[in-house]
Amino acid sequence: MIDGTAGVSGRREADEALLDNPDALAEHDPGGMLRHTASAGAQVRESAALAAEANLSVLADDGRPRAVVIAGIGTAGRTGDVLATVAGPRCPVPVIAHRSAGVPGWVGAADVVIAVSASGRSPEALGAAEAAHRRGARLVAVGAPDSQLQSIAEQARAPFIPVPRRAPARASLWALTVPVLLAARSLGLVKVNEADLAETAARLDADADRCRSSAESFVNPAKSLALGLAGSIPIVWGSSPLATVAARRFGDTLSANARYPVVTGALGEAGRGRVGLLDGVFGGLAEGERDIFADPIETDGDGTRLRLVLLRDGGLNAEDDTDEPFAVEERRADAVQTLAERRGVRCDVVTAEGGSALERLASLVAVPDFASIYLALAHGLDPMAVPAITEMKELSNQ
Repeated sequence: MIDGTAGVSGRREADEALLDNPDALAEHDPGGMLRHTASAGAQVRESAALAAEANLSVLADDGRPRAVVIAGIGTAGRTGDVLATVAGPRCPVPVIAHRSAGVPGWVGAADVVIAVSASGRSPEALGAAEAAHRRGARLVAVGAPDSQLQSIAEQARAPFIPVPRRAPARASLWALTVPVLLAARSLGLVKVNEADLAETAARLDADADRCRSSAESFVNPAKSLALGLAGSIPIVWGSSPLATVAARRFGDTLSANARYPVVTGALGEAGRGRVGLLDGVFGGLAEGERDIFADPIETDGDGTRLRLVLLRDGGLNAEDDTDEPFAVEERRADAVQTLAERRGVRCDVVTAEGGSALERLASLVAVPDFASIYLALAHGLDPMAVPAITEMKELSNQ
């Protein structure tokens, strides 16, 4: 056990038996991260209702913008990536996720800035909202009600979508994302209808049921994924732009919830260099030296190994003129699975399901979200309380 002065506690080895003990899971999850994650479907429905009350239609009064900037950090910043991939390559204007304070120097009256902050007080979102107002850009703000961000939006007479703060930002992805998508819909940039939102919420509900704490590991895809990743260095690659957003989201949650180092990215980029990790000292070299007859418990000290997680989109391509890009993505995904198999590197595959881009994204995010929490709990870590984050904030604000 680790028990440091900074409040760090947990165990280096994962306790597999704990994951099949609902009472022990509840005891190790005092902040209710499993419960908050299971609310994803409800977040979609609630945020859609709140956005409908925010009079987003005024955004269309000045016509199509030159560009849309989504300003925020962490999970709030990830909403910009979601918007960009749901809008797709045919989006008529650039969609830019901005993760620094303020806005890019070129932003002006022809542009739209969407400032996002779960707390309503992140310096990045506040700085962007103030800069947008000062430069005459159209502003939309998404965040906690009665916050600094809401005050700035009111001063600018800009739409504000209140997102009740019921969970940490990293467990509020869908609460923050839906208002961003609906603001973009008002601008004519995305095609997200009520049926898409309803199907996405239903998909998240169904996956929450499959991943519930009372479901045993052999039928619970999140627990199985967590146990496969235990003790490894995860590499998470997405086969398409949409799957890559999900891969980076998984990297976020593995780092924050389970405190695991992780490599994430697009499979196309990986093929230009990072796929070489499969040959390295944590990949093929380590696997090649392992005695397949040895007791895995007795070989615990033989070194950490890679574990590949491949998120495959499968590609819904109805609006494109050719299926070739998705055929290329599928071949790359098949190739990397073959490479991993030849080197003895274990590989988990999560395949997207659903009829819309948003529902497919949800199907790639839900199980990994739960897996990151189960992995934390297996190591005796509280996925809600991250001492290093608290300490960093204290040190930075001195």
